[in-house]
Amino acid sequence: MSPKSPRGSTNLFAAAGMEQDAPRPLPDRLRPAVLSDVVGQDHILGPDGALTRMLATRTLGSLVFWGPPGTGKTTVARLLADATELHFEQISAVFSGVADLKKVFDAARARREMGKGTLLFVDEVHRFNRAQQDSFLPVMEDGTVVLVGATTENPSFELNAALLSRARVLVFQSLDAAAIEKLFAHAEKIEGKKLPLDAEARAVLVRMADGDGRASLTLAEEVWRAARANETFNAVQLQDILQRRAPIYDKSADGHYNLISALHKSVRGSDPDAALYYLCRMMDAGEDPLFLARRVVRM
Repeated sequence: MSPKSPRGSTNLFAAAGMEQDAPRPLPDRLRPAVLSDVVGQDHILGPDGALTRMLATRTLGSLVFWGPPGTGKTTVARLLADATELHFEQISAVFSGVADLKKVFDAARARREMGKGTLLFVDEVHRFNRAQQDSFLPVMEDGTVVLVGATTENPSFELNAALLSRARVLVFQSLDAAAIEKLFAHAEKIEGKKLPLDAEARAVLVRMADGDGRASLTLAEEVWRAARANETFNAVQLQDILQRRAPIYDKSADGHYNLISALHKSVRGSDPDAALYYLCRMMDAGEDPLFLARRVVRM
C-alpha cells in the first residue's frame, strides 16, 4: 500500500506532483527528513542512543515505541525504514482487522522474495487483541517483517509477553521546553516570520504544548492565523485566542497513574510547589475530587 493511494498505486494527480501545491498543516510541512532532525529524543537518537548504535551496525530488530502523543514515534519509524532501505508499510490497529493483516503479510512475503525487506509500523498496537498480536509472531521470527509498534500505553500491561520477548521497548519522552523552542525556531525559519508573541506569551505557548511536538506546531499555526499585521499578543490575549489547550490526561490510562504518582512523590519529597501543580492539573482535567481526597488521606 502506498501513502499516496489506498490501493497501492499512484494516481495521475500525485504523479504530476499536484499534491505538493495543496495546503498542508505546519506539523506535516516540518516533519523531519532525517533522523538527526528529530528533537527531544537524544537518549534514543543521540551519539550514544539505542537506535544510533543499531544503525551503525546496519541491523534493525523489531521494536516497540512507547511514549505520549506528538513525540515522534511515527516519524522515527518512517526514517528508520529509509535509513535501512526497508519498504515502509503503515497500519493502524484502530482500523485494521485480520484480513488487513493477512494482506500486509502476503505483500511482505512477496517483497522478500524479490530481495526487499519490510518495516511494518503498527500505530496503536495495544489496540490489537491477544490473538491478533500473536499473528505477528511468525512473520517476526522468520524475518518477513521488522515490526515497529507504537503505543501510548505501558506495553508490559497491554502487549503479549511473547510479542514483547521478540521486540525491544524504547521509551519516547515528552518534549521539554528547549525542544519545543527548537520547533518554534524551525517553524519561524520556514515561515519567514517570528511568532507574534511577547516573551511571556511565548513561554505560555510552550507550556500549552504540554510536551507534544505536533500540538506545539498546531498552536503556533493558530497564532499566525489569528494575528493581524504588526500585532503582538501578550499572555492574556494568547489564552483568549487559543482558548487554551487542556493538558493530556486520560483518567483510565497512564496519564492518570503518572500524575497521581507524581503527586505522591512531590509530597513525599517535601516539594509543595510541585505537589500543588500536580493536584491542580488533575483537578483542572476533571479528576474525581473524592479520588484525590482519598489519596491525600492515605499520604
